[in-house]
Amino acid sequence: MNVRLRQDAIVRSLRRNGTSTVADLAKEVGASRRTVLRDISALRDEGFVIHSEPGRGGGLQLDPQSVQTTARLSVAEVFALLISVESMRAAGCLPFSELAGVGLAKIEKALPSDKVRDLRRFLDCLYVGQLAPQVDISDMGAMDPALLPVFETAFLQRRHLRFQYRDAKGIITNREVEPQAMLILPPLWYLVAWDPGRADFRHFRMDRIRAPELVEGITFRRRVVPFAENVSPYRNLAR
Repeated sequence: MNVRLRQDAIVRSLRRNGTSTVADLAKEVGASRRTVLRDISALRDEGFVIHSEPGRGGGLQLDPQSVQTTARLSVAEVFALLISVESMRAAGCLPFSELAGVGLAKIEKALPSDKVRDLRRFLDCLYVGQLAPQVDISDMGAMDPALLPVFETAFLQRRHLRFQYRDAKGIITNREVEPQAMLILPPLWYLVAWDPGRADFRHFRMDRIRAPELVEGITFRRRVVPFAENVSPYRNLAR
């Protein structure tokens, strides 16, 4: 469990249980007492009011009115919010799209400048088009939730990506590629990557990708992807 998920779990546990000991929290999140104490200190720095009661029967209590005063959203999380709202708006199934857009604008405004820069670079890798009617989507599955956080690092740092891929025939292969773009052809999502082993671009359906991981020590150069005429950069459509 990474730091953000662990700290979120601690806050949820304190809200739910009222009072918890450090030992109980450590057991619940699978970390040491020292790690939990560091997390409590970090949460206090972010604005959460967490009281400590001394003694054998004491523990930690989160003030019910306590709120977070500093933003902890990652670039990948804001990216996911943006494209979710825009996708629903395009589909015409978001009745409060304008209000949602205002809320997202406030979130973006609150981001540190380095995260805003990374968000823009991440969005520059996103393209949107129309799925050909003959494409079979009957076997469409859920995407691995680990994809987006791994993609963030892979695209921003230009790192090679390794994963297992299941093709249309169900054959599973191990692939190592240079991620160049993300392509949305609703309702399908594709990773567009340069495959060094085949010296060509390949499109990988994201719902068929499993066990994504970054390859240490290998970087690559950005390439110009030859998209079809009906494919446009997301940032052009979002303006």
